[in-house]
This record gives sequence, C-alpha cells and structure tokens, in this order.
Amino acid sequence: MGKFTKVEPSYISKDGCRLVWEGIDEDDSDVVVLNKKELDTLTEILSKNSTGQVELEDEFSAILINTDIVQFRLKDGKYLEVKTGVLTKAVLEYRKIPHSPKPIKIYPKEFLPSIQIEKDDSKDQLTTVLKKTQKGIPQSDLFRVMSTRRSTRNFDSSRMVEQWQIDKILAAADTAPTAGNFQGFEVFYVKNKEIKKRLVEAANNQPYVNAPVVLVFCTDPSRVKINFPSEILAKFSLQDATLAAAYSQLAASALGLSTIWIGMLDEEKVKQILQTTLRPSSILCIGHPQKARGPKSRRKLKDLVRVIE
Repeated sequence: MGKFTKVEPSYISKDGCRLVWEGIDEDDSDVVVLNKKELDTLTEILSKNSTGQVELEDEFSAILINTDIVQFRLKDGKYLEVKTGVLTKAVLEYRKIPHSPKPIKIYPKEFLPSIQIEKDDSKDQLTTVLKKTQKGIPQSDLFRVMSTRRSTRNFDSSRMVEQWQIDKILAAADTAPTAGNFQGFEVFYVKNKEIKKRLVEAANNQPYVNAPVVLVFCTDPSRVKINFPSEILAKFSLQDATLAAAYSQLAASALGLSTIWIGMLDEEKVKQILQTTLRPSSILCIGHPQKARGPKSRRKLKDLVRVIE
C-alpha cells in the first residue's frame, strides 16, 4: 500500500477533490475521487474530530473514519488507509482555498495514460509526448494483430470473456477518430439472453449473433454539432460508428479473442428490440473461438491499390 500524499482538485468539478496515494510510478498511484456531497460529509466529520462513515456514490465503497485511522474500502476490493490526523490537516487546508477544475483530457479506463493534464509549459508537454511514444505499441505487435485477426462463427460457450477484456474493448471504441470529435455514435452492450436471441432473428437468423459478448453500434447524428446538412451529419455518424466498431474488433483480437462483424440486419427490428430510435450500423459479436484459424490469403497489394501519379 502506498503512502497518502495529497488532496488535489477534481479534474471534472471544482466542488469535489481527489485523494492521492503514491505508487511506484505515476501510473501506479491510487486515487479516490470525491464529489461535493462526499467531500462535505468527510470535512464535517474530520473538522469535529469525530468518527463516522461516508458512503460513496457507487453504493459499494465507503470511507470509515476512526480516531486514529481513516480506512477506504473500495468496490474493487482495494483497501487504502491514512492516519486521521494527516487526512484532517490535508482536507481542512484544501478547503481553505477556492479551487477550479484542471484543464485535462481524459482517456478511457485501462488505457495509458489514463489522464493527461494539459500544461502551459511547452517543454513539459514535449516530454510527455516523448514518454508516450516510448510506451507505444511496437509496430510489429500492431501489424501482428491486424494480420492474424480472423472472423469466427463458432464461439466456445464454456469460456466467458472477462470483464477487464470487455472494458478494454469498449475503451478502444472510445478512442476511435470521429468527425469533429463529437462521437456521433452509441454502443449497446447486450447482456440479456432473450435480447440476444431476438437479435439473431433480426440479423437474418445468423445463430452466432448469440455470442458471449454482443455489441450493437448505432449512429447518433444529433451529437455531431457541425453546421452541415442532415444527410452529411448522418454520413459522419455512420463513419464514426463504423470506426468505433473496427477499433473494438482489433482490440478484441489483441486480447486473444475472436469476432464476427454482422452487417446484414433488419434495422427497424433491431431498433425495436433495443427500444431506441438510433439507427444500427453493425453488430459485433465477440468470444473465444472453438478453434483457432490461421491466416487467409488476400489479393495482392498491386491488385488492391491504384496508384495515381
């Protein structure tokens, strides 16, 4: 367990805060984020030198304030603690000064860096960029993922996809490029078994749609706040949803999973099943393959690419 180091402003709201424990390096730091209500409750108990408990908004985590130690019991099983006197001093000093949210760019969970704080110091920014480059995926790995990716129509139903893998796949969708960075799409993560069976019917009775993990990518042109005709916004949204699905597919392959991309579907039936007005662009079915499949030959690049000089 790392040592408690500081209280700092929330990256999203000036009314909350972040409690930080040091780790081996910056990426290993443990952080507990408190909203305004949680921070106010914690401050009140500490300022009165009292004991008590603060329930966090996830309804699973809690802060237990004792006379000597404050314990943080988090929903993922993680346990943190700090001396009550140390936390009291840090929190009360933090509350004396008005704070504003830090300008940031937040990246999806499980992807590094999880948070990039934007600074005015151009030298620091350059250092950050160089460090990111050093930690990037080696090109050989990226091309290996692309070259070995294969579609599968037979999933091993006895092997479940773990939640951390699903988190990474969904996070990959969030990193996909989008028109104007407006992310004109939405992903429906279907867990319900009956809904999966109905999606099989809506997808031309393709049985493999009933897979361990089913993601339906839908367009949402209303998110694309660009002054263009509606048909252009719809096109942007379709491109956004397609790119997001492609990123998720590659992420699944990188995790050792297999996928099948479903494009033949009854859009109106899918909308009715999902109870949405958003247009479905594709269904991505993910799981462990019953049998690994080797590379498949493709046409030669000279037949694929037309060079214009």
